[in-house]
Amino acid sequence: MKKILVLLLIILISQFKSLNVYAGSDGSLEIKNKKQSTEQIPEVKDCFETVNRGVFAFNKGLDKIFFKPIAKGYRYLPKPIRSGTSNALNNLSNVVTIPNNILQGQFKYAVINTLRFSINSTLGIIGIFDVASYYGLDKLEKEDYGQTLGKWGVKEGCYFVLPVLGPTTVRDSIGKLVNISGGDAWYNVTIANDTRYFENSDYYYSRLTAGVDFRAKNLEAFNSLEKNSLDLYASVRSLYLQDRKRKILNLDEKTETMIDDDWEEIDSQ
Repeated sequence: MKKILVLLLIILISQFKSLNVYAGSDGSLEIKNKKQSTEQIPEVKDCFETVNRGVFAFNKGLDKIFFKPIAKGYRYLPKPIRSGTSNALNNLSNVVTIPNNILQGQFKYAVINTLRFSINSTLGIIGIFDVASYYGLDKLEKEDYGQTLGKWGVKEGCYFVLPVLGPTTVRDSIGKLVNISGGDAWYNVTIANDTRYFENSDYYYSRLTAGVDFRAKNLEAFNSLEKNSLDLYASVRSLYLQDRKRKILNLDEKTETMIDDDWEEIDSQ
């Protein structure tokens, strides 16, 4: 029962990781990019909008009661601890990114991420220190199985909102199933296989920490989004679909946010 509760905490927080939001100086939402794309967000049917809005309200309530306060408390930790935790989690995400680099034909990126993972896991002490960046191996975009399916031409299917899991599409849900059925090496060594080096709780706690770390970085962004959106549900849906498109097409544009910045950079703003 304890594991189930922890997993529910993880996936509720993780719903926010699908969004890249930024509030402009005037309070409006802005999309900034290096090269403006004239392509429109593909039309994705919201097949169950009435139900989706109800589930969205439920998830929002849980975040307000539990996860937002946790994220605020996390911010009181010393900056080196937060930065080191963020680095370690980013390093761990390579166990999913690397195979998807290969599946998408991004062999150069796969090599870079493999080197980053090897260097940071050893010299960087399980990724706490981003030593690889000092050798010119900068962080790259994360990849997942939903992005790979999109790269292969699989259509999104209906947009829907799941209790706790949050916004997704049929395609991204299939990608998540692939992830937990063998596509995540960290999941395999901690849960799927009985090893003497790791416990099941190691996986759950790492995922929970990743969600808290992300939520803490984006407190202001989400507060601004909620404050300035006439229809928060529609804004979240639009941002989710837009961000997935950008990632799948590897567009030279970015929806500004704090999601993957170092804590030093965030605290200096």
